[in-house]
Amino acid sequence: MAVERTGVYPGTFDPITSGHMEVVRRSLRLVDKLVIGPAMSISKGPMFSLEERIDIIKDDISDFPQADRERIEIVPFEGLLIHFARKVNASVIIRGLRAVSDFEYEIQMANMNARMEPAIETIFLMASDRHQFIASSLVKDIARLGGDTSQFVSKRVFERLKKKFAKE
Repeated sequence: MAVERTGVYPGTFDPITSGHMEVVRRSLRLVDKLVIGPAMSISKGPMFSLEERIDIIKDDISDFPQADRERIEIVPFEGLLIHFARKVNASVIIRGLRAVSDFEYEIQMANMNARMEPAIETIFLMASDRHQFIASSLVKDIARLGGDTSQFVSKRVFERLKKKFAKE
């Protein structure tokens, strides 16, 4: 009997972008179960509340085939990622990379996590050229300034961003 391979894809997801969703889709080819872990991350001062970010992720995966949706769990976390990965029995941490600048930080984190828990691997997925430049912070800035973010996020996220900034 094969052991189920569980992967954790952590992030702030404030908001989740087309690039994040690409990593989710590609991760499903590598693991049996994918735990998407929106970080509570008070220090980053997210624009969307944790509950809103979870709802947005649920909305964005709602179009996935049923078999894929059944393999995804959304579990918020705070504290050390490696503790969270252990808690959900993950054997793999999945990180998306957009540019070389991401790599420097991510490799440091991966090495620290490997020191704390050698049994959990970190896998880096390079963003496709279509998504390399997309960052949640840039998407928020564009939306805040009245720009069109529809090519960087799903229709659902686009509508939520419009609503969020219409209030301001």
